[in-house]
Amino acid sequence: MQKREGTLCITAAMLLICTGCGTPQTDAVSIRFSWWGGDSRHQVTENAVGQFLSRHPEIHVNCEYGAWSGWEDAAAAALYAGTEPDVMQVNWNWITDYNTDHTGFLDLNAYRDTLSLEQFDADILDMCTVDGELLCVPVSETGRVFFWNTATFAKAGLPVPESFAALCKAGTVFREKLGEDYYPLALGWYDRMLFLVYLLQCRHGREWVTDGALQYTQEELAEGLGVIAQMEAQHVIPPLKQIAGGGADSFDKDENWITGKYAGIYEWDSAAGKFVDSLSESQELAVGQYFTDLGDYHGGFSKIALGLAISKHTEHPAECAELIGYLLHDPEAVRLLGTERGVPLSHTAYDICESAGLLSDLAADAYDCMNAWVTLRIDPAFERASLKGSGGVYEDVFTGLSYGDYTVSQGAERLYAGIQAALAGEKP
Repeated sequence: MQKREGTLCITAAMLLICTGCGTPQTDAVSIRFSWWGGDSRHQVTENAVGQFLSRHPEIHVNCEYGAWSGWEDAAAAALYAGTEPDVMQVNWNWITDYNTDHTGFLDLNAYRDTLSLEQFDADILDMCTVDGELLCVPVSETGRVFFWNTATFAKAGLPVPESFAALCKAGTVFREKLGEDYYPLALGWYDRMLFLVYLLQCRHGREWVTDGALQYTQEELAEGLGVIAQMEAQHVIPPLKQIAGGGADSFDKDENWITGKYAGIYEWDSAAGKFVDSLSESQELAVGQYFTDLGDYHGGFSKIALGLAISKHTEHPAECAELIGYLLHDPEAVRLLGTERGVPLSHTAYDICESAGLLSDLAADAYDCMNAWVTLRIDPAFERASLKGSGGVYEDVFTGLSYGDYTVSQGAERLYAGIQAALAGEKP
């Protein structure tokens, strides 16, 4: 295959910004807390941790955070080495992918009272339970939604698209009226995989995976890949080579997004804050509707957006639980954090946010849109590292297709085989 541009070799040291929150007592217990996200999430989380420490001078918290790009690889390496932080923001699949007898996460049922687990619906906690052990506390639920830059669409003389047909037509208008650098929608390689699932589920109405078996044929995967390839050919989405050439590891840091040249994204509703904050002053973001002309069904799925877990190796589990309980339920912390990690699943936190008027922002609108549409849930294997990780099957297929290394049929064959291997626990 051709050598691709924009490849980054990222080490754990490059990923983390480490800060010691608060001034510790000389005999203070020290714990490490890590998370990924955008600048707005980093700021409010540090503020909340600072407030926690003002109440708990006997505890010191070292905050470690960075962007998502490369984060899972670094976290996996730390987990396997036993050097992971005491408290970790985790992706849902981590509790199955990185939890063994010797590595992984503590059973949080032992800290039920400290964590106020009664504030969560039982079915939500069940999604974070493996072999009877609660391995993380779910913070929020999320799904992919469309966000549109209304200023750019207005510049093109168009309303934001309310149908897939309108989106496809916008590609030609953008090219003719705004120029070659303007696109109505930008999709990275993982965004394309999620859009593929959305598209096929709208057309066929089936779960992606049921009882460990993929519910879509290789021919159906080719059908979806063909649509995405056509979107690129018709100037609806930029080629991945062009996106890589922007030099950013995520769209919120990409000048094309910041200045409105990329006028739409298909992103997690819980990530709304960082995309709003990243836009230049003249740009404005709105939540888009799902497309009803893709099929008769409500495609796309929701998942636990992220959770908070405690390392199996921590020497201070009680203090870790105190921190998590504070961040999830304390009125002061909840108001500070708002919807930076999505609309809270904790009933107490939700009520606090509602009373404080924090559920009227873009993230809340995006969540409401997603929650009203989505009926399907993700299978944990969908985010397995062999599929979603850097250099995994999804990246290989979609970059290969965009760069011309794969035909649609070859890409479908590779994708189908890779998913089957992952579901069987084999290397793709």
